[in-house]
Amino acid sequence: MEVLRAVLNSQFVKIPVCLTVPHRSYARLAEVGRLDAPKITGKYDTGQLILHRVFGYRGVVLFPWLARVYDRDLPQHRSGDVEPNPGVGKEVRGRTHTFYQVLIDQRDCPYIRAQTEAVTFLGNQDSSRSLYAIPGLDYVAHEDIIPYTSAEKSPLHHELFDKFLAYDPDKDPPFVPQETLRAWQNKNHPWLELSDVHKETTENIRVTVIPFYMGFRESHSTSVYWWRYCIRLENLGSLSVQLRERHWRIFSLSGTLETVRGRGVVGQEPALTRTLPAFQYSSHVSLQAPSGHMWGTFRMEREDGYTFDCRIPPFSLESKPDITPAAPPGAL
Repeated sequence: MEVLRAVLNSQFVKIPVCLTVPHRSYARLAEVGRLDAPKITGKYDTGQLILHRVFGYRGVVLFPWLARVYDRDLPQHRSGDVEPNPGVGKEVRGRTHTFYQVLIDQRDCPYIRAQTEAVTFLGNQDSSRSLYAIPGLDYVAHEDIIPYTSAEKSPLHHELFDKFLAYDPDKDPPFVPQETLRAWQNKNHPWLELSDVHKETTENIRVTVIPFYMGFRESHSTSVYWWRYCIRLENLGSLSVQLRERHWRIFSLSGTLETVRGRGVVGQEPALTRTLPAFQYSSHVSLQAPSGHMWGTFRMEREDGYTFDCRIPPFSLESKPDITPAAPPGAL
C-alpha cells in the first residue's frame, strides 16, 4: 500500500491491486476515485468514502464518536480542557476530539498493518469464553481521514456496506444510512463506544491506546469483567525500530497487581520503518473487579542497535452499568 503515498497529491487516487501468477506476485495501480479537500473544521458525514492517511486502506464513515484524548506530549492548560484523566495521571487533562467508526474495504485487508477483526464483544451464550469479532471495523481520528469521491455505486467491498448504506446520487456524499445502520448503532453502541484515547511518545515512537469495556460474566458467584484495548505504534523518526518485548502492569480494584512479560505482541515483533511506520493491534484483559488500571512499556530495538523502553500511557479500565451483550451484525 505504500505506492498510495506517492499519488495522494494527484487529482485522481490510485492504489496498488495485487495480482498473483505462478511463482510470482506483483502490484499494479488502479484508479478508485477523485480526492476531496480534507475538512479542517466540522465533521465528515455518514457515507463519506475515505483513505486512511497512515495505513492507506479504503473505507467509509459510518458515524462519529466524540472522545476525550489524553495526550502526554501536549502542554497542559486549563483553557478549553475537560476533566482530568480519572485515576491514572490527574495531571493530564483530556481534550475532546472526533473519531469515526469506519468500514474497511476487504480488498485492502491483506495489505495493511492493522488487525481487521479487532472489534470484539461478548456473546449471549452461557460460556464465559464466547467472543465474537466484527471484521473490517476501525476507529479513525479526524486528521487521519483523506476523503475521496467515487463514481461507483458499490465502491467498497464489505458484507455490511449494502446493509448499512444506500446509493442516492442526489446526496453528498451519495451513500445514505439505512434504518439497519441506525438500529445497529443504537443496539450496539455500549461495546462500540469510544470514550477515552491515551497518547505518549518515547524516542520518536508514538503509542496510542483506546480501551473499551466489553461487559462481564458471572461464574460460581464470581463476576469477571472484560475489556479490549487497541494499541497503535507509530515511528515518527527516520531510523527503523523493532518491537522486541512487552511489559504490562495490571492493577485491579480488588487490590491485585499483575505483571505480564513476553516477546512481541500478538505473536509478532513488528518493525516500524520509514516505508511502514505504523502497526496496530488489539488484545483483551479481564479483572475480578469493576475497574482497574493498566500501564507498561515496549522494549524497542533501533536499527543502530540502541534499545530503549517505550512508555505505554497509563489508562483506566472502567465498567459501565447495565450493558447487555449484543448479537453479531448478521442477526440484524
